[in-house]
Amino acid sequence: MRSIARAVLVTVLVVFVAFVAFSYMSGTPSWRFPGTNPPAGSVGTTGSINAEKAKQAGAEVGEKVGIAAAKVGQAVDEATLTSKIKAKMVLDDSIKARSIDVTTNGTTVTVSGFVRSVDEHDRALRLARETAGVTQVVDRLKVESR
Repeated sequence: MRSIARAVLVTVLVVFVAFVAFSYMSGTPSWRFPGTNPPAGSVGTTGSINAEKAKQAGAEVGEKVGIAAAKVGQAVDEATLTSKIKAKMVLDDSIKARSIDVTTNGTTVTVSGFVRSVDEHDRALRLARETAGVTQVVDRLKVESR
């Protein structure tokens, strides 16, 4: 009795999967009756297209994508400058890089935080200024007083 129920269930499942696969492959939902129209507001390929409106929408989208790409490019450039400067500081034994923050806005770099000495202060600023792509360095470093 169980094996018969299992066989019926498997058969129904196979028929259902075949039905869905056929509907998908044919591109026409088989569960709709012939001659019925798609629901209102549905998206399809029938109807007319206003070419001028489509060109205008495409131009607007293209412009927005261009602006977004430029912003992403600028953010990547800023992150690259920041990373280069921080890497230089980490590799320099005379600088305690963990206590120094580096932020970049365009080609202007701001160096802030605390340093242990005037020499460390000067070295950190020099590393930032010597980095290719940096046009200005804003000094917000403070020398810790002991």
